[in-house]
Amino acid sequence: MRRPVAGEVHVHYGQIYVQSDPGGTNSGFGEAFAGQRGGLCGAAVPGALCMVTGLHTGSVGFTVEVHDEEPPLAPEWEDVVEVSFRPVSEDTSLVQWGGEAAWALELPVTDYRVRYSARGMDQGRDLDTRTAKEPQADRYLLQFWPAPPRPDLVTRETARIAAYWHGYARGRPAPPTPEQRAEAERLARQAEERAAEDRRLHYERWQWGGRLPSEALRGARQSNVLGLLPFDSDLVHTLGAADPEVQHTVALLAARRACEAAGLTGLPWVAGALAALEAGRPLPPPFDDPAGPWETLRSDPRVPDTTVLEAEPPEHPPYQPPPPGPDDPYAIVETFPRTPRALHRISQPHYALPAVLAAAGPAPLVAALDAVWHALNTCGEHYPGLLDEIWAVCAVPVPDPPQTHRASRPTGGAPK
Repeated sequence: MRRPVAGEVHVHYGQIYVQSDPGGTNSGFGEAFAGQRGGLCGAAVPGALCMVTGLHTGSVGFTVEVHDEEPPLAPEWEDVVEVSFRPVSEDTSLVQWGGEAAWALELPVTDYRVRYSARGMDQGRDLDTRTAKEPQADRYLLQFWPAPPRPDLVTRETARIAAYWHGYARGRPAPPTPEQRAEAERLARQAEERAAEDRRLHYERWQWGGRLPSEALRGARQSNVLGLLPFDSDLVHTLGAADPEVQHTVALLAARRACEAAGLTGLPWVAGALAALEAGRPLPPPFDDPAGPWETLRSDPRVPDTTVLEAEPPEHPPYQPPPPGPDDPYAIVETFPRTPRALHRISQPHYALPAVLAAAGPAPLVAALDAVWHALNTCGEHYPGLLDEIWAVCAVPVPDPPQTHRASRPTGGAPK
């Protein structure tokens, strides 16, 4: 026999615990006694014990013994219960309320029978709170020995408070089976995943202007689509649903308007690239080399030094997450207002050339999104006129009453 704990321990709310879960979390009090006959040592939660004392707050006598076989029961103990226990790890400890102190019990992972014996529980209950100057009122003995699992047992019952706790335990429903616990955990994980997905979709819907992106737009994430969204989300969705021919036309228009805004169309090497785009040919030098356009831009003295005040998207309401639901009680509520900042003048040629390169891309949707994005930045503060032209290319004919024919943008958010 060994005795890892001997002396006095501090209790609060008349409770002290044995824990073997490495996370160190306590089960609920009622859960610990679910389905038991005895109410002094709760063992319904795997790997944990919850012991009740008569004293509410203060120090009680407490001894823990670990035996190789069942020890005899001494006549001095007035209230005695037995439970079965199996640690869930090699790290089993006696733990005070709130984790204020702990004593290692060094129990191998195997099945144990546990005897919890008490003396003076009613005196401890009557005292309620014991100060350091007051004599000890109640004391306890917790014994472990290897034994196969079997139902809990009330061996002796003397104290009024012990009888109360036994009645409490007998009124608790039976604990869930391992299969029921596993199913409850699965459902909890499923609810958590569903709540996280709902939060993600809620934010994504706001980010994309009030509706979710199509699969085509999701596949274009490598483009500058997220940068374009704040300027005109309806245009982004319209481009995503457009035919490749329309997307290609938009990309060419954006590249040309970018070069016009930057004053580059008079340069032969830029004019040749635009002509190649419109003819469906590969871009000529210097655009056939990744470094070529930038080196030519730097070295050609004919490149105009044109600048424009950078584009700023219209104001949008900040993101407001939905209130936490029953499956998501701990969701963090945040808002994301746009932080005001000073606008700067930017070099238009340095934005125009990427529009040309983007328009030559192999994927029509990505080419259109990127070319529009770079052209928009090239136009800077004057970007609404560019978007009007893009919308004119994307506009879908809408049937009108007889003898009337006109084209209209899709409802909702298109520039006027």
